[in-house]
Amino acid sequence: MSVAQQFVNLRANPISSGTGTISHEGFVWHCELSPTPLSRVYSVRIEYGRGRPPELIVESPDLRVVAEGRPIPHVYSEDPMSLCLYRPKQGQWTPRMLLDRTVVPWAVTWLFYFEEWLRTGEWRGGGEHPDDSVDRYDDECA
Repeated sequence: MSVAQQFVNLRANPISSGTGTISHEGFVWHCELSPTPLSRVYSVRIEYGRGRPPELIVESPDLRVVAEGRPIPHVYSEDPMSLCLYRPKQGQWTPRMLLDRTVVPWAVTWLFYFEEWLRTGEWRGGGEHPDDSVDRYDDECA
């Protein structure tokens, strides 16, 4: 999929409808996600460009505030709040995959498990958790 095709699909899919800006290098997409009808609404930003995997960042609410100071599990970083959704070096996401059908639903699922973690204190979303020394595109998180 080209960068432009990814952009058009994000815009056309109701789950990821929002706004964005596109250039020859890539795009930034903003949309709102909610894991259940009773959940809060999360404003997210997707950054994507040729030659690099997509990054999904939660812009609001501030998950650190929502978590009341507890370290948030299963993220690449907390500043910005970059969600760990897949292992880029393992090919779990490739540019042939549509963002609106992979990364966006994966983020909704992550947010569901985040809300459950807030209540229980236990991360039930599975995956491997990165340590603080890896960069956000390393293979330590999925």
